[in-house]
Amino acid sequence: MSFSTLGLSESLQRGVAQQGYADPYPIQDQAIPPILAGRDVLGIARTGSGKTASFVLPILEKLQEFTVTKKQPVRVLVVVPTRELAAQVAEVFQTFGDFVMRGVKTVAVFGGVPIAPQLAAVRGADVLVATPGRLLDLVAQKALKLSSVSILVLDEADKILDLGFADEMKQVFELLPTVRQTILFSATLGDGVKAMGNNALRDPLSIEVPEEPLDIEQIKQTAYRTTLERKGVLLRYLIKTGKLKQVLVFVSSTRTADNVVAKLVKNGIQAAAMHGDKSQAARTETLNKFKAGKLTVMVATDLISRGIDIQFLPHVINFELPRSPKDYVHRIGRTGRAAASGEAISLITPDDEHHFKIIQKKMGKRVDIIDTADLALTGY
Repeated sequence: MSFSTLGLSESLQRGVAQQGYADPYPIQDQAIPPILAGRDVLGIARTGSGKTASFVLPILEKLQEFTVTKKQPVRVLVVVPTRELAAQVAEVFQTFGDFVMRGVKTVAVFGGVPIAPQLAAVRGADVLVATPGRLLDLVAQKALKLSSVSILVLDEADKILDLGFADEMKQVFELLPTVRQTILFSATLGDGVKAMGNNALRDPLSIEVPEEPLDIEQIKQTAYRTTLERKGVLLRYLIKTGKLKQVLVFVSSTRTADNVVAKLVKNGIQAAAMHGDKSQAARTETLNKFKAGKLTVMVATDLISRGIDIQFLPHVINFELPRSPKDYVHRIGRTGRAAASGEAISLITPDDEHHFKIIQKKMGKRVDIIDTADLALTGY
């Protein structure tokens, strides 16, 4: 299957080729034709499966059919769970929007930044990519109405619910026209997502792309046995003695992230935290510095790190283990991509040992644990 057989215009096909897409991913192959045909779609596909282009491309194609008016209403609404994802989805719309005949204005809106510029930006937008809270703020400010939305996309619906936006989504649905096309994507299909789908979708085509197991064979996995009191100094020891660069450290809470960063910086290691309590400007700056190699360590929570894609990431450290073996595999799978080698390190306290055994069993791979009781950590 190729993009030429999916019903896209030649101009969008050129855009796809220029962006380096060869053949469509399975989710694109299955979703683009029915979206072009106007069907509601329920797609189950993980982050990184190519799902964003699977709805962006046909939506841009369909926008060419809409009549342009002076006071352009929002025709397409994309609701996403996080600021980072809003910016990423809007960027994909803007990238491929350059290849369509009629100019398409895409605007991303989210909290954590002043609302005034967004009040002005949404005027005349064809496509609005929004987090639920800021979307309702803009409606309350009478900056936009949702009565003209023809296409609704709910992206990463499971994470929208995980972040506690169920009540906000009920309000959003009440503001939308009942006659519309709805596209819902989610990594999982839990009861909450099913309920949202039942409320939002009409006779949907269901598409499920099985999640391919991550290849973790080329990832070097090491674990260090330590105590809770020595964990922070061990982290600094490993970074300094190993001369590690571009290290993504996972923690379980925003408080721990800030504490770890404070100790790293105090001991001469460039580090910054990435979590939901940071402003959007701070998060964007941190991510850009880290991607550019100007920041040695980025400390992140699982929730905020979702959707952040960093190619050729050399080191991942589990300062705290995740709750599930699946999350562990996803964490370490951020390194060792594109045939590049990677290293994943886990710091294991006595309370972690049983859980770490379960992770290894589920992963199907044994990880050696190095005892650090006799390691001299003074000065780190």
